[in-house]
Amino acid sequence: MQKMNIIRLSENTFLILFEQVIDAENFSRIKTLVGKIKQTMANNLIDIIPSYASIHITFNLSALSGIECQQQLEKLLLSTDSDDDNVQSTDVIEIPVYYGSEVALDLSYLAEKAQVSEREVIEIHSSKVYDVYTIGFAPGFAYLGNVDQRIATARKETPRKKIASGSVGIADQQTAIYPSESPGGWQIIGRTPIQLIDYQRENLSELSAGDRVKFIAIDKEEYIRLGGVLPSEITTNNNTVNNPQGDV
Repeated sequence: MQKMNIIRLSENTFLILFEQVIDAENFSRIKTLVGKIKQTMANNLIDIIPSYASIHITFNLSALSGIECQQQLEKLLLSTDSDDDNVQSTDVIEIPVYYGSEVALDLSYLAEKAQVSEREVIEIHSSKVYDVYTIGFAPGFAYLGNVDQRIATARKETPRKKIASGSVGIADQQTAIYPSESPGGWQIIGRTPIQLIDYQRENLSELSAGDRVKFIAIDKEEYIRLGGVLPSEITTNNNTVNNPQGDV
């Protein structure tokens, strides 16, 4: 039985804390509870935000008192704790990725560090289904996990000044896609031609916490056909910045 705590943050917000670990089993419980809360309390919810090991809930105080909300949450916690197999099913979102040398700036380095071939890195990275744990750092930047331990690699000591939109990277046991051009310190192993954010759309990002993602390896021709752009020249490790802001 896993310990879960409910903390009241304000008049109409609660935080549910789970075991402070980042793994698929823990996050499955979070997704299950989020589904139950949405189903049971939909008319009284203003917002619900799952993350690595917590759920932030904002409820309608005019429709539900704080005590009533907490009581409902406690009941749902008990039912979730006694039924860990009741995980909400989620469709897998497939994202095409080109792992070619023109865009995979750190693939060779990562393969050498992991003592595997570049092809093996690609196969390992694209063989898993990842959970979107949270969205942060930049609009639409989704933190996905967990990366296979064989290719888990720390961030670069000196981040690059500019990472192209769509770049796919690895940092420790997480992988992510840069939704827009920005500085970044993740190890870049590929690029997707898919646009993940649209500022004209009501839902800014294609990905949300709780989604499941699988990367599909594609060749250069398919990448270009889907709208991918190749750099005019390969960015090197000399294109760096010593003091980036944010968790990049």
